[in-house]
Amino acid sequence: MPFQTPSPSRRKFLANSALLANSALLASAFTGNSCIGINRLLGSCVETGRSTTAQEVPQWLASVAKCVVTPQTNVWLAGYGSKRSPDGKIHDLWLKVLALAIEPSAPLILITSDFQGVPKSMSDRVFARLQSDLHIARSQVMFTFSHNHCGPRLGDDLIDYYPFEAEQESLVESYTDAMVELTIQTVRQALLDLAPASLATTKGQTHFAVNRRNNPEAEVPRMLAQSEPFRGPVDHDVPVLIVTREPDEPLAILFGYACHPTTLSFNTWCGDYPGFAQQEIEQQFPGATAMFVNTCGGDQNPLPRRSLELCRKYGRMLSDAVVAAMQLPRTPLAAELHHAFTMIDLPYLEVVSRQQLQSLASDNNAIRARWASRLLKRLDDGQTFEASYPYPLHVWRLGTDTLFIGMGAETVVDYALHFKKIYGTQTWVCGYTDDMISYIPSRRVWEEGGYEGGANLFEYGRPALRWSGNIEQQIHASVDLLVNKIYTPK
Repeated sequence: MPFQTPSPSRRKFLANSALLANSALLASAFTGNSCIGINRLLGSCVETGRSTTAQEVPQWLASVAKCVVTPQTNVWLAGYGSKRSPDGKIHDLWLKVLALAIEPSAPLILITSDFQGVPKSMSDRVFARLQSDLHIARSQVMFTFSHNHCGPRLGDDLIDYYPFEAEQESLVESYTDAMVELTIQTVRQALLDLAPASLATTKGQTHFAVNRRNNPEAEVPRMLAQSEPFRGPVDHDVPVLIVTREPDEPLAILFGYACHPTTLSFNTWCGDYPGFAQQEIEQQFPGATAMFVNTCGGDQNPLPRRSLELCRKYGRMLSDAVVAAMQLPRTPLAAELHHAFTMIDLPYLEVVSRQQLQSLASDNNAIRARWASRLLKRLDDGQTFEASYPYPLHVWRLGTDTLFIGMGAETVVDYALHFKKIYGTQTWVCGYTDDMISYIPSRRVWEEGGYEGGANLFEYGRPALRWSGNIEQQIHASVDLLVNKIYTPK
């Protein structure tokens, strides 16, 4: 381990902070009255009436807030590379916020959601508004999404996946605008409700994720029937964070698993297995908010799949793992909170040329042809392409040794296995954070090629066909710098 864990520091506790709030109407593109405590959400966010109190023992402050984000318009479902008009709803989709602080003026904000992918064009707007409206810095916020494939389109995420229809683009734009506003308001609500709490971690396991690169989907039923071991790396850990207020009832239950939410492929709004798992947990713990993060499931699938029955089954398996873990001894977290953040430039192997785009504009692959035509227009408009892409990395430390590592996009499982080996079993490695960039392969996956490691950046609209082969090394080094930063005594 490249650092030495310091003794818990003594800190001052700022109490009795309040935020002024006024009520207002939300945009009509989402469920109108679905946000918890909506009348308290809007307005200026000026700290007032704050007194400073020296505390012998620092104390956690925590709160949660949540809102329904199920579209009320005909926004297409995201993913699977096709036009998918919604035909109904199994259950609502949610956006949830967990705020953690030692001092009210310096909270960390974790946003979880049932979205397929939040693009940079949307999340950057959220970060800018949080800074301007609530004085919450970019470094203090992780905006995660489950990668649920029965959720709605957002902004320009996977823009070339879909045939162009002007009416649909207008619906997506309106819905995305509403989601930006709703996210700000839900964070505001969480900040209004900060109160003393305790935090503890535990861990379970479940086993429905299968490495899809090493186990052909058609072979999985036979392998299961014959008890044939699956091949390839997996991460079956189910980390659990329990946030509790008096009288010893969970306020929030945050849990993770490394697996694509692609059990379902129909056109009905649903949170897939994470949605069912959250429902089950909230039924067993009334009053608690269950929150899911996809750890590093870029190359993991729930197999077998493609049925609602299987989706419910996997949701129960995951919720059962969480509930069982909560019966085990818990590790209390001392009231100590540190964070570090950086954006690094991930280099492409080669920026695509005009000549390459011209040859691909008539490609039989409709997504690739749309991508090439769109990029050609950008060149015709005088634009140039960057040779790299800005990649977000977060590290949070809760207590003395619990780490949350937040990574953009579809990270493969190798990242989680590596960081947990280096930094310890109390490490959470969350992919699908801040920006739905593309698959982020490890060097192993990059060398093997295939869907997650090969020439598929065009699907995500990037002006290149592939990442440079050294991005894993660059990410490892950058995370290590962040981890050492938050463990450096001040």
